[in-house]
Amino acid sequence: MATWIARLEPSGRGPRLAVKDTIDVAGVPTTMGCAAVAEWAGPAVEDAACVTSARAAGARIVGKTNLHELCYGVTGINQWYGTPVNPLDSALVPGGSSSGSAVAVATDEVDVGYGTDTGGSVRIPAACCGIAGLKTTWGRVPLTGVWPLAPTLDTVGPLGRDVAGLVTGMRLLEPAFTPAGEVVIVGRLRIPGVRPDHDAAVDRALASWGVEVVEVNLPGWAAADAAFEIVIATEAYTADRHLVERHPDRVGPLVARRVRAGAAVTSEAYDAALIARSAWQAELAEVFGRVQLLALPTMAIPVPALVDPAAGPGMNALTRPFNLSGSPALSLPLGGAGNSLQLIGPAYGEELLCSAGADAERAARS
Repeated sequence: MATWIARLEPSGRGPRLAVKDTIDVAGVPTTMGCAAVAEWAGPAVEDAACVTSARAAGARIVGKTNLHELCYGVTGINQWYGTPVNPLDSALVPGGSSSGSAVAVATDEVDVGYGTDTGGSVRIPAACCGIAGLKTTWGRVPLTGVWPLAPTLDTVGPLGRDVAGLVTGMRLLEPAFTPAGEVVIVGRLRIPGVRPDHDAAVDRALASWGVEVVEVNLPGWAAADAAFEIVIATEAYTADRHLVERHPDRVGPLVARRVRAGAAVTSEAYDAALIARSAWQAELAEVFGRVQLLALPTMAIPVPALVDPAAGPGMNALTRPFNLSGSPALSLPLGGAGNSLQLIGPAYGEELLCSAGADAERAARS
């Protein structure tokens, strides 16, 4: 299996932690899953802030995990380090970009995986591998020592086999983290083009949970999605253009093409996207005045086969607008690869999301 880029030999009895290889661990190179980075990367001088927190909380760092190259993709396919094997179906992609962390959790090699989520990179592999994932509110977890893809979108968050695993992961980041609050009203968001059985699974989960469900419409969805694409293209080009310019044969062609595409985005388009972001955040704030959480599938399409490496764009169609808003989001498995409930909360609503996710889990098991 290509789950790991570097294995360590931890001691102690704390939770076993996998760290995505975009996050610095002292003494270990950070490769970003990319040959162009690995060839010059020396051992990290110090831990990333989130790793420092985890060590202080007693975590045992098992190793650094594989990822979609430069975090710039959601299939998890990696031509340099191999592709982690999806434990639910080896013919399918594991999802990305936090592929190795998801697989390490799903195969019980660790209790918690750290991933990063810029457009769905925690939630998508969680859905593909049948586990839980939590995208944190932008800015809640410090990004010091984390390789950037798009700094105004990037977040660090945990993956776990269930919500209890996510809570363990959050407590490695914030020792006092405690799920809190009871959810009684959820806004059901329906987006055109979603696979019908994914929508049906979400509806069944909400019915078994027993919360009041209110249909919600978000007119700004399409504009937010378009703005996301402009923001990530611009910021990823700034972060990684030097790699594709200096080492064009050491960056995978699909990733290199995406990085280069950012050169075509004008500063005026980027500024307009930031204005659209503010409007989207205001629209969501108004909705969260009426409902406590939003619910929709994590993925609109089936998990692609390994033989379809270009299938990524459709995989995160339902996740990326919430990176633009900076909202916290929880992904909860509903059975089978790709079938997953996504819950969206207001800013800094991780405690409520984890409380709600645990309630939804219990209802599904009863």
